[in-house]
Amino acid sequence: MRFSFRYKIITLCIAASALPLILVCYFAGISLLYSLLALLACTLISGFFAAQLSAPLIDGMNSLETGLLNFKDGELATLLAYDGSDELGDLCRLYNQTAKQLRQEKQWIYQRELMLDKVLQSSPQAVLLTNDQGFIVYSNHSARSLLDAKSALEGAKLENLLDSSCEQLTRAIHKGVDGLFTLDKADQESQTWHMATGRLLLNNQFHQLYVFKQLTRELSRQEVEVWKKVIRIISHELNNSLGPMSSMLHSAQLLTKEVDEPRLKRVFTTIEDRIKHLNEFVQGYGKFAKLPTPQLSTINWPTLIEQLKSQWQVEVSLDERVTTDADHTQLEQLLINLLKNAYESGSNPEDVSLTVQQEASGTHITVSDKGKGMSEAVMANALIPFYSTKATGSGLGLALCREIVEAHHGQISLHNREQGGLSVHVLLP
Repeated sequence: MRFSFRYKIITLCIAASALPLILVCYFAGISLLYSLLALLACTLISGFFAAQLSAPLIDGMNSLETGLLNFKDGELATLLAYDGSDELGDLCRLYNQTAKQLRQEKQWIYQRELMLDKVLQSSPQAVLLTNDQGFIVYSNHSARSLLDAKSALEGAKLENLLDSSCEQLTRAIHKGVDGLFTLDKADQESQTWHMATGRLLLNNQFHQLYVFKQLTRELSRQEVEVWKKVIRIISHELNNSLGPMSSMLHSAQLLTKEVDEPRLKRVFTTIEDRIKHLNEFVQGYGKFAKLPTPQLSTINWPTLIEQLKSQWQVEVSLDERVTTDADHTQLEQLLINLLKNAYESGSNPEDVSLTVQQEASGTHITVSDKGKGMSEAVMANALIPFYSTKATGSGLGLALCREIVEAHHGQISLHNREQGGLSVHVLLP
C-alpha cells in the first residue's frame, strides 16, 4: 500500500506529539482514562495543525507534478499558479521561467521547420527521405515529378515506385553512391542528373537521404557561354579584316575603272560577293552571341500562324486553350527556323506539320516532317553552333532555336519518328 507524502507528515507529527505525552502520563501516575482523553486531544490537535501546515506544500508539489506531466506530453503552455514565498515557491517560479523559454524555443524551431519545408518544397532539387524499411517519410514536389507521381509519396515504398520509373534512375538508386546519371524521357532531351545520398540517424532510427540535382541546363548554359565567347572572338577578328578589305576593293575598282578587262571585273565581283557573304555570316553569329533578353507578352497564336502560313505551306493543329507568354519576335524566329529545317529535310511540303498544345507544364510546340531524320551522331551535335550537315549551312539555325528556348526557361529536344522523319519538341513554361 502506497502512503501519500501528506499522510506521512501528519502521521509523523501525531507520533512526535503523542509519544512525549504518553511518557509524561506514565511517570506522573495519571489515570488511564485521563491519559487516553489527553492522548486523543493531542492527536486531534497535532493532526489538524500538521494538515494545515502541509497543505501549501502538497498543493505546490501537485502543481509541479501536473507541470511535469505536461512537459512529458509536450505541452508547454501551462504555467503553475503556486507563488509562495518559500523554497517551493522559488522552485515553481523557476519552472514557469523554464516553461516560457522552452515554449519560445519550440515556436522558433517550428518556424524554422516551416521555413525549411517551404524551401525544400520549392527547390528544383528532388529530395527523398526513406526509413530503414524503405518507406518514404518525406519528399518534395520535384521528387514527385522525378518519379512521375501524381500524389504525395509519403507512406509509399520506394521499391514499388521504382518499378514504373526510368531504368537509369532505378540503377542509380540501387547503386547507392554519389555520381552522375542520364535520364531519357519521351518527347524530352536527355537529362543529366547528379545524385547525392547519405545515411543519417533520426528519432533513433536510421534513414536514407537522396538529393537529385538536374545539371542539364547548367551544362548547356556553360557550353553555350563557351561558344558565345568563341563566336565573339571570331566576329571581332573578321570585322577587323573585312573593313579594310572592303575599302581596298572599292579603291581598286576606282583605279581600274577605265581598264577594260573582263577577268579583272570577275575577280572584283567574286571578292565583293565573298565579303558580303562573310558580313552576313558575322552578323548572323553576332545575333546568336548577343541574343537580347526576351520581352514577354501574350502571344496571339492565330495571327502568328497566319503570318507563318503566308511563307510556308504547313499543316497546323492549334489548341484553342493555349496561352503563351513569350517574346513575339524571338518565338517567330524560332518557328521560322524549325519550319525551314523541316522543308530542307527532303520531306514533301504537305508532310510538314506544326502542332501547338496547352499542357499543365506550359505550351508544347511540335514541328514534324517525313524527311531523312537524323543519325545518333548528328542528333547529339545538332544543337551546337557551327555544326551543320548542309554544304552551305552555317550551323546557326538550331543553335539559335536552342538559345531562344533556354532564354524562355524552356526545353527543346529532337526525336526521330517511327514512320520516318524528325520531330522537334519545344516546351515553353
